Amino acid sequence: MSTPAPKKRVAILISGRGSNMVSLIEAARAPDYPAEIVLVLSNRPDAAGLDRARAAGIPARAIDHKAFPDRARFDAALQAELDAAGIELIVLAGFMRILTDAFVEAWTGRMINIHPSLLPLFKGTHTHERALGAGVRLHGCTVHYVVPELDAGPIVAQAAVPVLPGDDADTLSARVIVQEHRLYPAALALIAGDGAVLDGGRVRFTEQARDAGAAILSL
Repeated sequence: MSTPAPKKRVAILISGRGSNMVSLIEAARAPDYPAEIVLVLSNRPDAAGLDRARAAGIPARAIDHKAFPDRARFDAALQAELDAAGIELIVLAGFMRILTDAFVEAWTGRMINIHPSLLPLFKGTHTHERALGAGVRLHGCTVHYVVPELDAGPIVAQAAVPVLPGDDADTLSARVIVQEHRLYPAALALIAGDGAVLDGGRVRFTEQARDAGAAILSL
């Protein structure tokens, strides 16, 4: 009988209430989940997600970006915490800080984000309002690797929802976040289990994971 591969050590970075963080923590409780959430960091000491992480038994710390003179010093403080915890993968979950190019490049292929649109459409903020304004009939969310350019990294997985007559930003957002909470844990499992890797600027799925990847994409 083969020994199971060790679980990847994951840090989640948040700035707010951490709803996606909670879905990841819950998924990682499964014995066969290939990632272990070992640290939660926030740039905001008042982030509600910190208490939610602590309630789940996960070390959670604030590194207030306002205490640092520039982004590089803040990123260095982040890196020190990540190194101390032996982190292998970073998951951004509502982390509202732009990281320096040097930090992002140091974590190439080991840092992912979830964005509330079907990238490459509607990069940046106010995605639901912009989707409604553009008159699209499908909207959704995207898990992607993080690269220095905002919301431009290689796509791991996407989930789509219909845009319904009478939708406003709130109703559309509520429909999208249900899919975010399903998609992000599934995508992290795929990456942590080595089923998806960054290869030459594109995401490559292993043969063993292709069926699982197709299932994720069809959520």
